[in-house]
Amino acid sequence: MYFCLVQKSLLNTINSPKELRLLNQTDLPQLAQELREFIINIVATKEGHLGASLGVVELTIALHYAFNTPIDQLIWDVGHQAYGHKILTGRKNIFHTNRQLGGISGFPKRDESEYDTFGVGHSSTSISAALGMAIASQLKGENKHHIAVIGDASIASGMAFEGLNHAGVTKANLLIILNDNAIGIDPSVGALKQYLTNVKKGTQKQDNIFEALNFDYSGPIDGHDLNTVIAELERLKTVDGPKLLHVITTKGKGLKQAETNQVKYHAPGKFDAKTGDLAEKSNEVQAPKYQDVFGHTIVELAEQNKNIVGITPAMPTGSSLKYMMEAIPDRAFDVGIAEQHAVTLAAGMSTQGLIPFCNIYSTFLQRAYDQIIHDVALQKLPVIFCLDRAGLVGEDGATHHGVFDLSYLRCIPNLIIFAPRNELELRNIMYTAQLGLKQPIAIRYPRGRGVTIDWKQLYSKIEIGKGVSLKKGKNIAVLSIGTMAKNVTEAIANLDVSHYDMRFVKPLDEHLLHSIFKTYDIVVTVEDHSIKGGFGSAILEFAAIHQYPNTINVLGVPDEFIEHGGVNVLQQSIGLDAESLKHTIESILLI
Repeated sequence: MYFCLVQKSLLNTINSPKELRLLNQTDLPQLAQELREFIINIVATKEGHLGASLGVVELTIALHYAFNTPIDQLIWDVGHQAYGHKILTGRKNIFHTNRQLGGISGFPKRDESEYDTFGVGHSSTSISAALGMAIASQLKGENKHHIAVIGDASIASGMAFEGLNHAGVTKANLLIILNDNAIGIDPSVGALKQYLTNVKKGTQKQDNIFEALNFDYSGPIDGHDLNTVIAELERLKTVDGPKLLHVITTKGKGLKQAETNQVKYHAPGKFDAKTGDLAEKSNEVQAPKYQDVFGHTIVELAEQNKNIVGITPAMPTGSSLKYMMEAIPDRAFDVGIAEQHAVTLAAGMSTQGLIPFCNIYSTFLQRAYDQIIHDVALQKLPVIFCLDRAGLVGEDGATHHGVFDLSYLRCIPNLIIFAPRNELELRNIMYTAQLGLKQPIAIRYPRGRGVTIDWKQLYSKIEIGKGVSLKKGKNIAVLSIGTMAKNVTEAIANLDVSHYDMRFVKPLDEHLLHSIFKTYDIVVTVEDHSIKGGFGSAILEFAAIHQYPNTINVLGVPDEFIEHGGVNVLQQSIGLDAESLKHTIESILLI
């Protein structure tokens, strides 16, 4: 008689790190395997950030095993890699709701769990936050450990170095884990990346940069060797002051395709959990992604204009500047996670007659606000800002929605702001801008696909500050900005109202606005942006300055942080989808 021994699941017994710490250390490799399989099986169907979390499975287990979390405070930089952390800290049974409306966030979030000690989503904040917590513990006489886990791409950012610089002159009980896998979303770049590569190879002859900053440096060690990692963490718990542990990991560890194609499997979409193969794409001809329209168009323009250069802070794939980096590599620059540097680099290039297209996600441009004002706009330098992912971006949620750019840019003198309603307008404004402007311009466009199959058409110049009429009707004038024109067009298809695409938020087409306000008693503005300080606010200001008594209805993103969920679902939740807009406009007509 034969007996089949079924291995008991360890992951099913873990509801918090308290249960994890009751396990025998020899059981942890089995737990790591189960955790990896759990992440793969869920993300395969629900989508999300895969490679980063697979790469830190052992490190995640070791940290919660060695430290008394949540009393000891653990901060994950960015948070792409925190899926294992979430599963081990009481969210295993709801992990399938990850990044869905009403479900858990894809990033650590303070009001979601006491184990999420700091909310993240943008990079390079962990060292400063952990240091702040460590100093607070010192002042309060508390005996706690504070651990920041930061990747080799994020630690190259200026803010991380500011934190390192301060931490090195304190006696704070701070441990920085440098998770070195040579990649962020795209491969890491820069001199620090080369330095870390030399450290790993044992060929680094210079002084250790972290020891020079007064950190107790140890490593590099294998981040997938649980016994080694736990032993080193236990040792470091006895070391006073700021410490840095250099850990080597493989992004996508445990899934062959994710290890081989780390860029694609950062957030691969749906895939087969057993084989790792990506879901087959439809053969249906689709309109292009806006990022690809930018990427191909800048190559076309740069081949005709030798002064054009492209800049992106660590997002060559996401922004599609990768096409220019492949075609004209000496004029396309990935500067790493350094938005401030990217903007002022563009400003410097502009002073010398180059035409920089600085491509930064709307939400990330917030990190370079002073540089936009001081280094670009104040000096009237014609930098061309291309703001990808403007508007609601979907499942990444509140940290990534690009719904504040109109507000924070509109108040800056000398700056033009344009929002194309489709791919042709994006191409034409890029063409127009490189012909020669006397001031900077910001071009905002959304994540995802456009509406035009035949988008590679001949260029035409756009007149700065001019809107267009899309439909003539009576009673109401609907003013939209950017790609919201599509939702409005669908909403008013059977309504006798007018529709204008204003295109420019700054300068406004005042000639057109005077005509509108003299013709229609009711004006409705629609934008995929905060209603505070955005396009609608600009129209309200225009009406107030010129003492128009018209009724103005401002539709857009409400004055609150919008959570995660599909873009269509989120638009429905705040009344910006076509059907909701139709009902709103119909109700206004009945007044």
